[in-house]
Amino acid sequence: MNTKQFMIRDENGKPFIMVAGEVHNSASSSAEFMEHIWDQGKELGLNSLLLPVTWELLEPEEGHFDFSLVDKLILQARSREMKIGFLYFGAWKNAQCMYAPSWVKEDLNRFPRAEVEKGKNKVALKDFYGFPYTSLSYLGEETNKADKKAFIALMKHLKEVDEKEKTVLYVQIENETGLQGAGREHSLKADELFNKKVPAEFVSYMKNSLSSMTEDVRKAVEEGKEEGSWEEVFGACAEEIFSAFYIASYVEKLAKAGKEIYPLPFSVNCWLDKGAKAGIYPSGGPVSRMMEVWKYVAKDVDVVSPDIYVQNFCQICEEYQKLNNPLMIPETAIHSYAALRLVYTIGHYHAWCYSPFGFEDMGKPFNAFQGFLFGMDTSDPLLKTPQNPLEYAYYAKAIDSMKDLLASKYSTSSLQAISSEEKGKDTLLFSSFGFKVIMNVQLFSRKDGVCLIVEKEKNEFFILGHTAMIVPFSTDKEKPNIDILELEDGKFVDGQWQKDRRLNGDEASITLNEPSLIRIKLFSYK
Repeated sequence: MNTKQFMIRDENGKPFIMVAGEVHNSASSSAEFMEHIWDQGKELGLNSLLLPVTWELLEPEEGHFDFSLVDKLILQARSREMKIGFLYFGAWKNAQCMYAPSWVKEDLNRFPRAEVEKGKNKVALKDFYGFPYTSLSYLGEETNKADKKAFIALMKHLKEVDEKEKTVLYVQIENETGLQGAGREHSLKADELFNKKVPAEFVSYMKNSLSSMTEDVRKAVEEGKEEGSWEEVFGACAEEIFSAFYIASYVEKLAKAGKEIYPLPFSVNCWLDKGAKAGIYPSGGPVSRMMEVWKYVAKDVDVVSPDIYVQNFCQICEEYQKLNNPLMIPETAIHSYAALRLVYTIGHYHAWCYSPFGFEDMGKPFNAFQGFLFGMDTSDPLLKTPQNPLEYAYYAKAIDSMKDLLASKYSTSSLQAISSEEKGKDTLLFSSFGFKVIMNVQLFSRKDGVCLIVEKEKNEFFILGHTAMIVPFSTDKEKPNIDILELEDGKFVDGQWQKDRRLNGDEASITLNEPSLIRIKLFSYK
């Protein structure tokens, strides 16, 4: 867990855990269309929505800004007592330039396209199903200036209309930046820069950051020269590091300017590399293997966040906590692990945001695109099954209702969790007591399980989860015996525990067959 946990804060300065959902890309282009989606989010127990706000709609004509949609979205959130994370889609969305305004797209001289192949503004991606691809150049100075101008205008407006109410809690800058089809751009300008000496300060930083690096990046940096061209210094990883350096520099100009106006938290998100070659996934994007570069260059970006649709969810979460990077998940799948992962990321990783993508479709049969995105070619039936919305709503509402207690325990061992996805762990240890969490037993009809335990006081705990048998024990050798003093199920109302039932007798053997929230108070003695 991070020792330096970044936290979103609300209008009162209190830490705020975003139990969020990201809408489909085009949903927030219409306030009228969003009306029922806000209501869906509220029913699902979400306290926040992540909404694209796009350059093409903010600045349809150069120098003429339109914030009417932004204002309507903010008012919609306020009317439902919900929060917003705005996703600024500027020069990049999924490593493409689809959300740039028409006046940017049409002027290829002033706003050059990335040359994946020398002299070509558009290519078919050979290693990505022949997909037609074009993107703005990350070396385009006029593009950067224009993009920054739009972002500055957005941040000025948010400060004017929302600084007091704090409806908008953070802003994501761009979306899944990077270059597909090649490790770096191949324009004459890119070639010239690639063959120049790497800045000495950056070389020194990279040479001194080996311990956190992915193995192949570490080897390339370690074996490279102390000075020279990008290829001489960074060898086999030179093209990706080059792209990351210049893309992060592009984004940092927006982040720095935005922070000077209205210092909301800023994030960037990434398309995972999945062990592929740079260029199959967007090269130079803020993937974990390039995090050292991004942390060095983009100092005004507060968090690097992964979009997780892969099966090895826990491994990805671990990768994105290095370098004191707090965990935020702006996009993830809506299959049957969604609720389990919500509970686990809050309880184990102390994430400040968890957000399934396209939450509006939760519970519906998957279409062909979702099947591809969610990795349906698997023997795990839960990855093929839509998340039950009622179960998700139970957990979302429970976490939101107890978020003050949970947030107060972030970055401490008083908040822990176990998931059936994390193999080989079945015990949680606190200051005076521990809990054995048993999931693989015959009495459960389902195969997934999760258990979050938060220590309010030394002998008082709240337990949230399902498919788990909980066995408490004393960690005090002088007092090895324990009794349950109080055991209740219930809920939090206005941040305060409200008991439904006092549990005892048969129910004192704590078995969570279905999603449950219980309070337990323990006593230890000789």
